[in-house]
Amino acid sequence: MKKVIVISTSLRAGSNSDMLADKFAEGAKASGNEVEKISLRGKEIKFCIGCLSCQRTGACVTKDDVPAIMEKVLHADVVCWATPIYYYEMSGQMKTLIDRMNAMYPKDYCFRDIYLLTTAAEAEEETPRRAEMGLTGWIDCYGKSSLKGHLFCGGVTDAKEIEGNGKLQEAYEMGSRV
Repeated sequence: MKKVIVISTSLRAGSNSDMLADKFAEGAKASGNEVEKISLRGKEIKFCIGCLSCQRTGACVTKDDVPAIMEKVLHADVVCWATPIYYYEMSGQMKTLIDRMNAMYPKDYCFRDIYLLTTAAEAEEETPRRAEMGLTGWIDCYGKSSLKGHLFCGGVTDAKEIEGNGKLQEAYEMGSRV
């Protein structure tokens, strides 16, 4: 059994990327894993101020919801990120969270397997590449971890437009293989 954290970064109710996150979590749970989904909706996540105090102390000076999220990520075996693609990149709230998790860098961590789920209005194969590159920049800082899978569903704009799409089943199957 693995400890799986799924981070849904969309702030929109009924978002397509959140629906992929739910299916991934459902598949991981059905395979006997301990799964927790964290939605960034309603979370207070402030910007990194670049003071680097966290590198000396292991804690961020900014007080918000990030330390609790970071603690869960540190102790997970698997981390799955779900994000809508905005202007061919990950959502701003995902990038802000990644920046704020800089305090994790000098710490020991459990996660090895990272997954990425992305959705976008655009359906071209290259649409999610920059988001994947941004996430792999974070992953590269944690040498014992790697990107194990990336699922992209393009051509979905409106909330819940992904319903009935085969990508939901693919997300479930990806989650079941963690």
